[in-house]
Amino acid sequence: MEQHYKLFRVKELADNDTDFIAALAAAFLEEVPVDAERLKKAVAEEDYFNAYQAAHKMKPTVDLFELGVLDTLIEVQDWGKFEKRGEDISSQLAIVISAVDNATAEIKSDFNL
Repeated sequence: MEQHYKLFRVKELADNDTDFIAALAAAFLEEVPVDAERLKKAVAEEDYFNAYQAAHKMKPTVDLFELGVLDTLIEVQDWGKFEKRGEDISSQLAIVISAVDNATAEIKSDFNL
């Protein structure tokens, strides 16, 4: 439990309400993997606007669950925001996607979702 994510800030936000913590975990699973797929697709297609939008949307949840890749996600976001043509963001994207995948699998297992 909590190897690829941390619940400290989630518990603090939820005031240790286990139902609310479980609801936040479920919301993570509903939103973040979908946004991560959108981000991967946008980067692959050099769709800067959608890359920015997806990364920006993911930031609060990635931060709240402390996946440890917030700064890397911001790099991907800025790639889209500032349309950094010719810059290869694939290694940063891979780090973010790996962290999301690992946290998603672990949260599913930990919360039986």
